[in-house]
Amino acid sequence: MGIELNDLRAPKGSIKGRRRVGRGPGSGRGTYSGRGLKGQNSRSGGGVRPGFEGGQTPLIKRLPKKGFRRKKHLKYSIINVSELNRFEDEQEITIERLEKEGMLGGNAPLKILGEGELKKKLKVHANKFSSSARGKIEKAGGEVVEHV
Repeated sequence: MGIELNDLRAPKGSIKGRRRVGRGPGSGRGTYSGRGLKGQNSRSGGGVRPGFEGGQTPLIKRLPKKGFRRKKHLKYSIINVSELNRFEDEQEITIERLEKEGMLGGNAPLKILGEGELKKKLKVHANKFSSSARGKIEKAGGEVVEHV
């Protein structure tokens, strides 16, 4: 019939046995059981508690008790002016239109950057423009509309 789930076995030699320490000198892990000689970590129950940093004030105590957040940097969706050449001359390019075309995703604000050349006269709407993008759009005879 074939292999059944209850017939499955791990390949021979693929599962190692548990390390058994403290079983005499012949085992290779006798006497000190791999813990070394003396010191806090060699004792039973030894070691330091979680979060202990050797006496230095722990991170958990250095952070404010409530309301601590990293500053969030505003992320922009980015489009270069060369990508706007796909549109026809004398057209108005809005953020909604770019989303419909599949050039934008998510709800991040849009920034137009100036990489490449623009060969069409367009009226471009965006939240932000780089200075080079603004210059290239205006040089091509287009118009820049910034939404704050």
